[in-house]
Amino acid sequence: MATNWQPPKTPSSYARPEMAQQPVPGRFTPDMEPLIFRLHQILINEMDADQISAMPAEERRKLVEQAATAVLRREAPNITGITRDQIVSRVVDEVVGLGPIDAMMRDKSISEVMVNAADEVFFERDGVLYMSDIRFRDAAHIMRIVERIIAPLGRRVDEASPMVDARLPDGSRVNVVIPPVAPKSPSITIRKFRQDKMTMEHLAMASTIPPEVVDFLAPCVSLRLNILISGGTGTGKTTFLNALSAFLPVTERIVTIEDPVELRLQQPHVLSLEARPPNIEDKGQISQRDLLRNTLRMRPDRIIIGEVRGPEAFDMLNAMNTGHEGSLSTIHANSPRDALARIENMVMMANLDLPERAIREQVASALNLIIQLSRFRDGVRRVTHITEITGMEGLIVSMQDLFRFEQTGVDDDGGILGQMKPTGIRPYFAERFELAGVKFPETIFLAAGSR
Repeated sequence: MATNWQPPKTPSSYARPEMAQQPVPGRFTPDMEPLIFRLHQILINEMDADQISAMPAEERRKLVEQAATAVLRREAPNITGITRDQIVSRVVDEVVGLGPIDAMMRDKSISEVMVNAADEVFFERDGVLYMSDIRFRDAAHIMRIVERIIAPLGRRVDEASPMVDARLPDGSRVNVVIPPVAPKSPSITIRKFRQDKMTMEHLAMASTIPPEVVDFLAPCVSLRLNILISGGTGTGKTTFLNALSAFLPVTERIVTIEDPVELRLQQPHVLSLEARPPNIEDKGQISQRDLLRNTLRMRPDRIIIGEVRGPEAFDMLNAMNTGHEGSLSTIHANSPRDALARIENMVMMANLDLPERAIREQVASALNLIIQLSRFRDGVRRVTHITEITGMEGLIVSMQDLFRFEQTGVDDDGGILGQMKPTGIRPYFAERFELAGVKFPETIFLAAGSR
């Protein structure tokens, strides 16, 4: 079936919004919105809402599509062909989907959808933001979609609680902010859940990481180094963690702790735990720290924390230092050194009154590697640092870069030129590789000028 939306193929729509707002022949145009609204209201009055909601998603959509087609023929018999299909599709999206943005949610090439206002809808594809020509009728239209998202989850959003995080049935993350916190308009931000699993081979082909560095990281995971994946928002930390987890042995019991669940591990023995926010009475919250403490009583071989973001950092370090090696997690930080500072601040949030030196000693003895990710101007997400934690020097946690991305320029299309290179430093844990029978090419740690 034809849809009412086809995103532009170049970033020019974001640079020049007026280009994105021009109607394209044969597509849905804003003057059809009153008709769509009228058809929607007719369907609400003529169809049994309880019966529809009880149906499986595919059957529900098919039934509403048939009903919408019949109503359109009755109410506007002069509309035929592609235009009719487009209108029917939009009406169905209004009744059973997410309204104007439903087509973007079905587009697998789009990773994020952002509604800033009724006439400001953006999306991200391949790391680049574009302005869409999708429009909501008004703020009330946005709020109706918000209610459709959060109502099945037992969540609420109102003036007293103007922000909410939720998860769609497909796993996509949703953040909603409404007035008065967002004075201009209700805002919706959706981080889409990938249906296909990204592997390290895919990331290497996407220029995120070179194959030789993948060959280095594989034994780091299997030999139980504690690894922290660091990066800013939207740099691909969770995707990278998913891909890295492929190197976990299939013989181990793996417990994941997330908020919300996003990881898709392929090992046979995986137990996924998800934090729970408080209910509308502000009760029943289960934090990641609660889950981590309970996990230690579940005989885990590996503990994977989707993102460390609070006082659970202390429990994570404690677990790493007391026999639970090989843990993986992500953190929001702009550099490896910033990642250590954030871990230190999070430990302080546990209110344990630990001296600064004790916290840093915990960090230095627990963590082995930090993998830093960044999103560059060309939209490509790249690993920029592979950094080893080597111990303490006085009051400072010492670290050294093993691999580092070096930018050499920009091509004619705006693409970033450069490559990840070894720094010439051999890691302290190289002996563990040798004892395990892991052998690397002699040149893997040599700087370019030393080969």
